Amino acid sequence: MKSVLKSLVLAVLLSLLASPAAVAGHYDGFKVSIYVKAYTVEKMKDLQWLDSTWNIISGQINVDKIYIETHRDLLIIPDATLEQVKKYFKGKGLEVGGGITFTINEMNNFETFCYSDPEHRKKVQEIAEHTAKHFDDFILDDFFFTSCKSDIEIKAKGAKSWTQYRLELMTEAAQNLVIKPAKKVNPKVKVIIKYPNWYDHFQALGFNLATGPHLFDGVWTGTETRDPAGNQHLQNYLSYNIIRYFENIRPGHNFGGWVDSGGSNMGMDRYAEQLWLTFFAKAPEIALCAYDELIGVALRPDSHRTPWQGQATSFDYDEMAKPVNLNGQTVIPTTIARVAGYTFENINKFINKLGNPVGIKSYKPVNSNGDDFLQNYFGMIGLPVEMVAEFPVGQQVVLLTEQAKADPNLLSKIKAQLQKGGDVVITTNLLKAIPEKMAEIYELRMAGDVLVNDFGRFGQANRDILFPQLLYYTNDTWEVISAGRPLSGGVSGYPLLLRGLYSKGNLYVLAIPNDFGNLYDLPAGVLNELRRIIGKDVDIRLEAPAKVSLFAYDNDTFIVESFLDEPVTIQVVTGEKVEKLTDLLTGAIVEKLPTPPAPPGFEFFYLMMSGGEKTNKYRITLPPHSYKVFNKR
Repeated sequence: MKSVLKSLVLAVLLSLLASPAAVAGHYDGFKVSIYVKAYTVEKMKDLQWLDSTWNIISGQINVDKIYIETHRDLLIIPDATLEQVKKYFKGKGLEVGGGITFTINEMNNFETFCYSDPEHRKKVQEIAEHTAKHFDDFILDDFFFTSCKSDIEIKAKGAKSWTQYRLELMTEAAQNLVIKPAKKVNPKVKVIIKYPNWYDHFQALGFNLATGPHLFDGVWTGTETRDPAGNQHLQNYLSYNIIRYFENIRPGHNFGGWVDSGGSNMGMDRYAEQLWLTFFAKAPEIALCAYDELIGVALRPDSHRTPWQGQATSFDYDEMAKPVNLNGQTVIPTTIARVAGYTFENINKFINKLGNPVGIKSYKPVNSNGDDFLQNYFGMIGLPVEMVAEFPVGQQVVLLTEQAKADPNLLSKIKAQLQKGGDVVITTNLLKAIPEKMAEIYELRMAGDVLVNDFGRFGQANRDILFPQLLYYTNDTWEVISAGRPLSGGVSGYPLLLRGLYSKGNLYVLAIPNDFGNLYDLPAGVLNELRRIIGKDVDIRLEAPAKVSLFAYDNDTFIVESFLDEPVTIQVVTGEKVEKLTDLLTGAIVEKLPTPPAPPGFEFFYLMMSGGEKTNKYRITLPPHSYKVFNKR
């Protein structure tokens, strides 16, 4: 009798909860979603628990869509539970999609399936079919790769490299174990792959960027950067840069970014930064990972409120913590869900005013590595990098890291760029990788490493930096930026940036420190010169220290953001036709600075030092960990 009564109560509760409700709040130009892991979905069979936890989230953030995971770590959610959870969220006015995490045991170094093992292949296909039966779209979370080196896989690999074997294996598995079976069960289903943030290492575990973005109906992008000092060395700028790269691989098919609560231990500013950087890249949607974190990561002012709060920062902890009224209820913020909600409400004020992102084109062939993740460090020194998977044409400057060595036709493309009057900037690691090819343009050599700290007229670093020594023939190429220890009054100088003329263009070689993080130790004068030379395709640049980034768009809008812990005053440099800057958030006008006249007799020298360009400059002060949005009119 008790069991019958309990079933009746649950049925009535489900009916009430699934009744029509107010549609979830929507934002202008983007959607907000939540991903629910299988362990949490399993708990949702208890409707009282589901309703109580949803009240925590929906009282702090407006949500448009829920992704319900069907499998993780061999836990498969039953049909009845999936349908019950779907019905609940649809009753709340949300869109509903599915998700799969193809892990056997996350706790065992993210143990994946072995895709040559017949039993594993059977299970993978069953999971895909089970999911397609319930959803018209589903996402494969991070783990549709393989790290398996079982005896079956060792035998199947044969003489191939692990990278080549896994690239072929996972392309085949995508087609025959996931996509085709899913679409046979549900012909209208969209199967989407979510790629994680460690893109430079994908190929070694079977993520195939040559095939995957085109096989699947779309991609999602992991924009988590968490603690940049962590073992993945994911710099803040990656949250923007990776969206742009995947969008450039297959335009129009990068459906969104994905952020978890990692990094919130550094203060909620770090969490908020990842969210807004995802939207600076014009992602159409963001998925918050995951439901359990949005209810479980409680706000702790003692550790989450950073020391620089109270300085009109873009993320204002005190404002975020005030009572909020959403969906007809007033609540006091209690979890990280409110941090996300507050961040999205602020982004919503301007994101639709931005055009399409533009930047310095840096060529990264698919499935390549070398100078791993270097472009993200460039972004953190104020170079607005836009990674592309094809060698860019029609650019004034092309930026090449060691990744470009993967292109067998690279030399001819470099020559064509130079012969058209464009410039090419290569790193010393690319030079090391293909010295014979580059010798057809300039005969350069690499020697041992050198310690430097003095950059002459461009300033001094606060510490010694270890750079590779670049050797060249005098008067065949010239040093643009030199370094020594010391340089002024010293006995030896070494090129940080080398320039050589070839046909109608310039080849630059940029020395990259052994520790990429030392780029942040370069004096502002060095960084300003690098921005002037490398950033010619972006009609705006910064004069600023490191850890100040620029995000430019094709409709005369731009964003400057500081990742520093203290306020910083910078200068924005524009063309001479720009007469003012307008702050899109406050409406304030920033007037151009007076242009100091060159001393008599030094006019030509001053013009030469500026590269022959005529510019206007604007002074802007940024609070710690904050951004400002401008229009160049």
